[in-house]
Amino acid sequence: MPLTGICSGYRAVGAVLSVACAVLACAAAAETSNIKAELSGRIAVEGRWFPNEAAHQGQRDGSLGFTAEPTLYVEHEDGGSITLTPHYRYDSADPHRTNADLREAYLLLFGELGDGEWEARLGVDRVFWGVTEFHHLVNIVNQVDLTDHPNEESRMGQLMAHLTWSADWGVLEFFAVPLHRERTLPGRRGRLRTGIPFDQKRVSYESAAEEWHVDLAARYSRSIGPLDVGISVFDGTSREPSFNPRVQLISDGQGGFFLVPVSLIPHYAQIRQYGLDAQLTVESWLIKLEAIRREGAINRLPPPILGEEEDYGAFVAGVEYTFGGVFDSDADISLLGEWSYDERGRRSPNRYQNDVFFAARFALNDVENTELIASVIADMDYSTYLLGFEAGRDLSDSWTATVEAAVMLEVDEKDVIHDTRRDGYFVLNLTYSF
Repeated sequence: MPLTGICSGYRAVGAVLSVACAVLACAAAAETSNIKAELSGRIAVEGRWFPNEAAHQGQRDGSLGFTAEPTLYVEHEDGGSITLTPHYRYDSADPHRTNADLREAYLLLFGELGDGEWEARLGVDRVFWGVTEFHHLVNIVNQVDLTDHPNEESRMGQLMAHLTWSADWGVLEFFAVPLHRERTLPGRRGRLRTGIPFDQKRVSYESAAEEWHVDLAARYSRSIGPLDVGISVFDGTSREPSFNPRVQLISDGQGGFFLVPVSLIPHYAQIRQYGLDAQLTVESWLIKLEAIRREGAINRLPPPILGEEEDYGAFVAGVEYTFGGVFDSDADISLLGEWSYDERGRRSPNRYQNDVFFAARFALNDVENTELIASVIADMDYSTYLLGFEAGRDLSDSWTATVEAAVMLEVDEKDVIHDTRRDGYFVLNLTYSF
């Protein structure tokens, strides 16, 4: 989202933080020494370069930028704490990639309940569900920050009430989410976008309450010996938008007219999702599964036909094996393989509708935390093949350098990511942690 939208929709956060500050202020009034505060975070400088000429007019071949994400943690010894993590990114090429967000801004309270414990987080927070490596199907509470990274791993802060009850029988969680966040999308000058630009000023919702629809979610998780399993349900506004084209009537100069799509308008449907995530550890093997059943989602049909509602199932299944102490050293090599499948097939708007993923991770386990990852993604429905590479190393106790590359070997013209076929890139990132 643009910088001007930093406070949009977060008036309720001010009320939450006011209550939280009042609680801690009252405690501090009794004895100031009972309050402990810690400041940490990171500042990163990033350069991106796209070696291929842009496929769409107005796009840039490179950019420079920086990210700042400090975290203030304030705790009272009698219980209760506040965590505040603002996030700001600047990008020289794409104004839509320059944005600000509250990643975290919540009050944490906890106590005992029966034979277990309870915990309440009120405010803006981030929640992660899932076990697989390259595509997280079940992770639905927080919205994707697509301008941060195209792998959909980065998530924005989400206003919520998050209640947890844990005991020997497992962990039970409940969520009430009163404010939907729109997915951040590249602008006209940004790379990794569709040929037709997005128009987020005209966003639409299926719910009459629009972004203020109250979403509900719950999850139960437990470890049973070598098996970690989670079962979840979500009912509310989809985090994945479908796109309706806005068209204009254009004259052909010969007395006739035709419709031309000029922008894509995000639309957010009401869905219900049932999820399962599980990981089995057997010696050096990790066996992973994420599976969902989603109702009310909008599919993808060939243009100019618009998508329609379709219930579907999908899963990501895979294995990971680690060779420890290779070459008579402290280094480890992990080999990973996963398969992502969506039963809608080519009607799926998701780019991982029938893809396989293979990767090798090489960790030196040295004091500099040197790690290298090489991967390949192959689409089983289309002739699309993507290569990835990432390497990272600590330069000191505070500085870390990472290099990342993505290579589009081939992108099928019928694939949903065809418009990004010339957007392979190289990234150099230098991060200072404090």
